[in-house]
Amino acid sequence: MPYITYISGPVIRAELEGAKAELYELAFVGEDALVAEVVEVTRDEALLQVYENSEGMRLGEPVKLTGEMFSAHLAPGLLGTVFDGIQRPLAMIGERIEKGRSLYALDRDAKRLFTPLVATGDLLAPGAFIGEVSEFGLTHRIMLPPDRSGVVSYVAPKGEYRITDEILRLQDGFSMGMVQKMPLRIPRPFSERESSAEPLLTGQRIIDFLFPIAKGGAASIPGGFGTGKTILQQTLAKWCDADVIIYVGCGERGNEMTEVLEEFPQLSDPRTGKKLIERTVLIANTSDMPVSARGASILLGLTIAEYYRDMGFHVALMADSTSRWAEAMREISGRMNELPAEEGFPAYLASSIAAIYERAAMVRTLGGERGSVTIIGAVSPPGGDLSEPVTRNTRRYTNAFWALDKELASARFFPAINYSQSYSGYAETLKEWWTAVDEEAPALREWMLSLLQEDARLQKIVKLLGMEALPEEQRLVVEIASLVKEVFLQQNAFDEVDAYSTPEKIVKMAKVLRTIEEAWRGCHRARIPVEVLRTRPVVAEFVRSKYEITNSDAGRYDRLKERIVGEYEALAREYGGG
Repeated sequence: MPYITYISGPVIRAELEGAKAELYELAFVGEDALVAEVVEVTRDEALLQVYENSEGMRLGEPVKLTGEMFSAHLAPGLLGTVFDGIQRPLAMIGERIEKGRSLYALDRDAKRLFTPLVATGDLLAPGAFIGEVSEFGLTHRIMLPPDRSGVVSYVAPKGEYRITDEILRLQDGFSMGMVQKMPLRIPRPFSERESSAEPLLTGQRIIDFLFPIAKGGAASIPGGFGTGKTILQQTLAKWCDADVIIYVGCGERGNEMTEVLEEFPQLSDPRTGKKLIERTVLIANTSDMPVSARGASILLGLTIAEYYRDMGFHVALMADSTSRWAEAMREISGRMNELPAEEGFPAYLASSIAAIYERAAMVRTLGGERGSVTIIGAVSPPGGDLSEPVTRNTRRYTNAFWALDKELASARFFPAINYSQSYSGYAETLKEWWTAVDEEAPALREWMLSLLQEDARLQKIVKLLGMEALPEEQRLVVEIASLVKEVFLQQNAFDEVDAYSTPEKIVKMAKVLRTIEEAWRGCHRARIPVEVLRTRPVVAEFVRSKYEITNSDAGRYDRLKERIVGEYEALAREYGGG
């Protein structure tokens, strides 16, 4: 039997003793049978990465190779469950994780009502739907594994079964229950990748309108400590219009995951009215858990996401934070005596990041459904340095970049997204979708971005010389931009009305802002000072409106717009007459 010949933290080397090891094979090492994965194979030795605490392990202890890849267990029962990085259910672990404790990922005793969708004699293609199970009201489709096909010789009748009970048998002898295993490192196959012209709506105005992300897209949220990465990701997980949420806490503080565990069972999905936890899978690999399991936690989240994608669902995966995963990779690379690259990270950092984000896609599944996986990854650059390797390489493989700003966060501005540094490559793709909401939407977006860019340029002068140094026309631009930032870009995540905005409300708010700008420019031509324009009661009413006008009552903005036009026209006549 193979045995341990070298130990360096989570990295061990084993003498194979004639046994055959495969790359990425699951293994159990030591007397405690710790979970490990083969990461390098030579003729007589194998290098393994241990996903549990390896303290106390001794040379000479046995290594058991399983002959199968490190895989996730996929079946009804995933939703509403909290796992650690290697898919052990935390509810069964208790307060502390014991070394080598083996737990089955899902409840094998619970019975679920299975409804078959096939009959004896049917010819099944890979990924075909066999039956359905209700999971918190979501139709969980049981699928034939993507590497199997054949003629049905037996299918279980409608009734209650455990996930391990046989529900299907093919004529070639293959049989299966509701549960299937899928290797973490192999992307689930699909028929074809499709372009997506549908946004993942988050309810956050600055994201949905200015820097949108398409379903099946990838976005990164870089920001230094205290800029609000975690609260933004939690907000997106609460309000985005995905069918299933996979939330991966990768090396983050335990109190942040505790917030999710406490809030999600209480909050309701604005679209369905059901509890948010009922559409969520939580993977908690906090900073006090084994460092090596951070990489497995993200791969586990991706594998579960692709499983639900193949049922025809739109899935959003939140990874917080990929920097902690990269730091774990750096530590393990060092222990493997690999040649370090920039800032000590391994030379394959870029390809490892690409391997994660390239699994985001809108696809036509093997079963003929249309589903997507959208990945939103937080990045924690040291000191907020956006040029460091993890942020820079993440930027290469994501089309939406939401840079968080320390100054905005310190000013209690949420979301603290810096509109000068952020961008989205999906805006052009989604233009047609927004045009269907309102034909003026694309033009309003261009106007707002242009206004904010002009304001950013003028703010440099204001910081040096003060507002008084600007001519009246440029002061008008700064005041309009200030109104855009205060009313439109800033949102209160704790306010029932302002926390979430529909596309219709977003466009109507943007129209009011442009109407104010046009009215102010008309008054400016009548030589009315900007200070007078900014202090009109109708402006204060508009500022309050985002807390008072609900999504269902967005038509009130049309009436507000009419009052704004009327009031400023009257003001211009008053000054003109004087």
